[in-house]
Amino acid sequence: MSTQNFTHIDPAGNPSMVDVGDKPITKRIAKARSIVVLDQEIMDKLNNEEIHTKKGPVFQTAIIAGVMAAKKTGELIPLCHPLGLENCQVEISVNADNEVEIICTASLTGKTGIEMEALTGASVAALTIYDMCKAFSHNIIIKETRLIAKSGGKRDFDLTKSK
Repeated sequence: MSTQNFTHIDPAGNPSMVDVGDKPITKRIAKARSIVVLDQEIMDKLNNEEIHTKKGPVFQTAIIAGVMAAKKTGELIPLCHPLGLENCQVEISVNADNEVEIICTASLTGKTGIEMEALTGASVAALTIYDMCKAFSHNIIIKETRLIAKSGGKRDFDLTKSK
């Protein structure tokens, strides 16, 4: 069993926002990935790296939704610090396994991490793809959302280097 304590629980066991007042200001970057598996009927509509629907271009809309969500993370996740993002980029592509891969990279210079913003951005982009494509088929799987890299805090992490 780990000796690490949960950061959002006070000594009495109550929910508590983490005090970051004494933490150093550093450049912080986090990258998260979501994988969406679309039915072949939907993938057949892929044209010039985009799926067009009556609601508009799916991937372009998902990029905007992901950035908007990352900016609002502090309002969505309880006890999460509201952060002023310096940058947020969402990239969407189809990988070698014919899955939609969403990468959200968020950064700021501050006292607390930015992982939740990157994860929220990737997640909401994935949900937007689902929403815009469900008229074609409900056979859509949001297979994975995970942090793949972070730097600038107490511990750096890079899943891409462990492969």
